[in-house]
Amino acid sequence: MLVIGLTGGIATGKSTVSKLLKAKNIPVVDADILARQVVEPGTSGLKNIVKEFGPEILLPDGTLDRKKLGTIVFNDEGKRKKLNAIVHPAVRWAMFMKVIKHWVDSEKYCVLDVPLLIEGGVWQWVGKVVVVYCSADIQLQRLMLRDNSTSEEASARLNSQLPIAEKVTYADVVIDNSGTPQELSNQVDAFVEKLDKEMGSLWWIGYILPFVSLFSAVWILVSRRLRKKLRRGQKDKTT
Repeated sequence: MLVIGLTGGIATGKSTVSKLLKAKNIPVVDADILARQVVEPGTSGLKNIVKEFGPEILLPDGTLDRKKLGTIVFNDEGKRKKLNAIVHPAVRWAMFMKVIKHWVDSEKYCVLDVPLLIEGGVWQWVGKVVVVYCSADIQLQRLMLRDNSTSEEASARLNSQLPIAEKVTYADVVIDNSGTPQELSNQVDAFVEKLDKEMGSLWWIGYILPFVSLFSAVWILVSRRLRKKLRRGQKDKTT
């Protein structure tokens, strides 16, 4: 089974692409949904957060007060790292289990919808990286319109993230969402059609002969590591 990592920047249209893929009955593992599930009442994730930040970050019904927790960690990098150390491993494990389930269900491929696919290093563990892109100017305008924010406020949010142009350098496939919704839908159609052609009969071969899948997975991981070293070397030369 091919595991595809889907990412983008804020207001580039990643969520729209994710919905279009779901409409085609392609399994999508949404990291944002899992991030909520792993901190629901009764989970070890929520218990660890309460242990670290105190019971005051809970609402009266026992659920997590995300707004209050966000205020605590927003301007404190140390506390933000502690929160990430609790939530990120739980989300990654949940994603892994979802991938296993889709493999058992004999799916040809599944998509990991992860906003921080690049920043969190998850890109190294997928077969293809798909980045939903639009220009920085369009991104700014869409964010201002979506959140009814000023140029300064929207720019501050964009500047807190890895620039979309840099994310594109990690991509195996770029979906350009600078145009109309129909143009975006056409690109997604073309992407899925290409995937079906690439997979072909290799899907059944890999499913019936597990060592083929294992070899393919190892090769992907090795090639990702080589790309990471090459990219790091290029950065060192420019600094």
